[in-house]
Amino acid sequence: FIRSTKKVQLTKAGQTLFKYVEPAVNLLQKGETQILDASTLGLGQLHIGASDTICRYFLIPHLRLFHEQFPDVPIKVTNATSPGCVDLLSQGKVDLIITNYPNSRLNDTYIHKIIAGFQDVFVANPAYVDLPGEVSLADIKNYPILMLDRKSTTSEFLHNLFLQHQLELIPEVELSSNDFLIDLARIGLGVAFIPDYCLSQDEELYIIRTKEPIPKRQLVAAVNPGLPLSKAAKEFLDLLPGTE
Repeated sequence: FIRSTKKVQLTKAGQTLFKYVEPAVNLLQKGETQILDASTLGLGQLHIGASDTICRYFLIPHLRLFHEQFPDVPIKVTNATSPGCVDLLSQGKVDLIITNYPNSRLNDTYIHKIIAGFQDVFVANPAYVDLPGEVSLADIKNYPILMLDRKSTTSEFLHNLFLQHQLELIPEVELSSNDFLIDLARIGLGVAFIPDYCLSQDEELYIIRTKEPIPKRQLVAAVNPGLPLSKAAKEFLDLLPGTE
């Protein structure tokens, strides 16, 4: 530690050591919690990691169902990007995560269940963006592109898609919220790239059809296979749709 009169902070060596100590401490705390739960015949706490978008558009009804069945179980949700959720899971800070897949940070052995498939789409307001019929990614590139920031799996996915077609992607706007991207597309600031499950029946926006196929992605539930799964996490996973 580096000590001063008002604060204590880690040295660089301390920061390196902390990366290894923190998961161990989290594991010990989880073990203590599960022992206490077993002695009281309780389910303990359910702790989930998920992005803001997944929380809003997917997770809420499943959390409601779990709460109805297990009203005494505390539920904690930690918001992070999908790559950030993988870090939470590997460090033992959450019981499970719901994340977009593919995810370059996620080891395939962590995937417990494939929950659903979805399609990413480009959307725009036809009053401001005229892209009728099927258009190429090169055509879309000529318009301001609105997308999630580089910390997200969606951004990684779109950049890789453009690279596969020998195109450089230079977004006009990068944000951390799909809802804001939709709002900006609605007022004509550009073409937004979003998962289709975020799009409501909005007459102001239309889906742009691309000549190049956009691969489908998935929502998956992932757990850390190196850590014991709590009873609450097992019950919640059983409530989720999909296949293991």
